[in-house]
Amino acid sequence: MKHRSTRVTVFVGVFRSVPAALALAGQDKYTVKVPNGLEFRGYEAWQVVSISQDGNLIAAILANPVMINADLACVPGNRKPFPDGSKMAKMHWSPKKTETFPAATAPGVQHDVDFMVKDSKRFADSGGWGWAAFEDDAASDTFKPGGLADKPSQGNDAKRGCACHTMVKTRDYVFTDYGRR
Repeated sequence: MKHRSTRVTVFVGVFRSVPAALALAGQDKYTVKVPNGLEFRGYEAWQVVSISQDGNLIAAILANPVMINADLACVPGNRKPFPDGSKMAKMHWSPKKTETFPAATAPGVQHDVDFMVKDSKRFADSGGWGWAAFEDDAASDTFKPGGLADKPSQGNDAKRGCACHTMVKTRDYVFTDYGRR
């Protein structure tokens, strides 16, 4: 299997396109570093919380151990908020039929990846959460920050995801339930 190296740079507050040569050294899609102390290291190895389908895309929702432990303690069902340090990644793909078992659907071309991080001090005015969305740019083998034309609009602001997530404010702004095993 070919390892695809993707450079990603996330700026909390304002997202900017940064040439790959200026990206943080050694940064690829497996280590998404956010200046000012946030980091999404190894997010692709995080545990699956759930899967979803939204329109014509399928997704895997992943969470770091802090968030998984909160899920196992029944947050937000117990009316407690997720603890600071909780992180989620939602990876979207266009679905495709598998060659070996045509009745099955599997991830095809990657569309984008979204991130959430709980930091109640830094993001106090957006429910304690910061958001980032990146579209896969297959031509350059990189992710590019979501922009104003995206659905939902990203607005180049880490607090922009709050508008969409407000409808689940009573669930600490999280849509996805942990898929019980």
